[in-house]
Amino acid sequence: MSQNSFTETRSIEPIPDNERHGSIFSQFTLWMGANLQITAVMTGALTIVFGGDVFWSLIGLAIGQVAGGIVMALHAAQGPKLGIPQMISSRVQFGVYGACLPILLVCLMYLGFIATGAVLSGQAISAIFGISETSGIVIFAVATLIIAYTGYRLIHLMGKLASLIGIIAFVWLFWKMGTLHSLSELLTVQPFHWATLLTAVGLSASWQITFGPYVADYSRYLPASTSSRKVFFAVGGGSVIGAQVAMTMGVFAAALSQGKLMGHEVEYIVSLGGTGGVAILLYLSIAFGKLTINTLNAYGSMMCLATVYNCRGRVAHLSQLARLAILAAVIIVATGLAMIGQHSFLSAFKSFLLFLLTFFTPWSAVNLVDYYFFNHQSIDIAALNNPAGKYRAWNAVGLGTYLLGVIVQTPFIDSGFYSGPMVKVLGGVDISWIIGLLLPAIVYYWLRKRESARD
Repeated sequence: MSQNSFTETRSIEPIPDNERHGSIFSQFTLWMGANLQITAVMTGALTIVFGGDVFWSLIGLAIGQVAGGIVMALHAAQGPKLGIPQMISSRVQFGVYGACLPILLVCLMYLGFIATGAVLSGQAISAIFGISETSGIVIFAVATLIIAYTGYRLIHLMGKLASLIGIIAFVWLFWKMGTLHSLSELLTVQPFHWATLLTAVGLSASWQITFGPYVADYSRYLPASTSSRKVFFAVGGGSVIGAQVAMTMGVFAAALSQGKLMGHEVEYIVSLGGTGGVAILLYLSIAFGKLTINTLNAYGSMMCLATVYNCRGRVAHLSQLARLAILAAVIIVATGLAMIGQHSFLSAFKSFLLFLLTFFTPWSAVNLVDYYFFNHQSIDIAALNNPAGKYRAWNAVGLGTYLLGVIVQTPFIDSGFYSGPMVKVLGGVDISWIIGLLLPAIVYYWLRKRESARD
């Protein structure tokens, strides 16, 4: 992407030094704007919908934000140093071919997030223009395609606007809630239950950790000399603050709804802020916030699919037509999923979000341990595209640790897809994501140390 071009021309190839640009502040605003949105609100609401109380839900969400935010921000700090998309760097740990396994799973994650975001945006667009929710989903899909195709500069501009619009909308909503309802009564401390706290921790930690596979995609254009510490705090701070504000709104909204939230998520949130012109503005802010994060998901998906396509050889420079075709395919599939699942959003989303952690916590553990303890200053970018080179086609240590990390979580998983035997023993608490982070990190560190000693 030349300095004079607004439409991005780069894809998965390294970003040359003369094309590096951007600021730390734009990282903060992008991730704050990406989190000040309706899906984060609904994630907070889930803690109440599925049995939590306000006080302990807020505490649990805050703990999870910080824990997950540290993980995602450590991934973000890799962007300026490597100058490549996050998932292509996984070839260091998993091999040129082996990295395709987590990359394809990441693509499924993007599809799920695009679809769930489209459901909520369809509700907002439907209310603004008086059309069906299905039509709203289609309009939203077209807008997502245009912005994701335009690329990096427009995405960061969207982040700045989304931060500003989100701050105004959330300040208004909190003010209205505080004047019309006694929020202090909702904060009455209820008897403590580990299951309530850890469910909230798991929801917010999963929210943050699932940004990990693509967060560096949006910092890779920063100059290579950019401080990793500054990137860490800008990205992590924006994401944690934005998500905690939005999820706090969701907790209060669900507690006030008395069951009215299910199936009418957007309508109910807007009703807390007013009617008429105010409601229209709130619907617009919801649609804009979702457009920002869905663009990130679509753009990241394009990067992942291009990485899979490229696994056989040299870095491929995608033509503009190829980028458009990949983006269109992703958005068409996600839009179809949104239309199928639009009437059972909340329950499906909880199961989807928690189940994803099974596959991404061990990936994060392996990637972060390898980068920060073994390869921080020595990644050979050219070798990332050579199956016969330094990083090999398949890396048994990385893949074996990753698969072990997935397997050891299964007894502890509690989701709509599967509930492991240890969940009942632990009183209904899902701690799989903690095991999926810690055990693979320890095992991978030990195996790499042994490997290094032999070499």
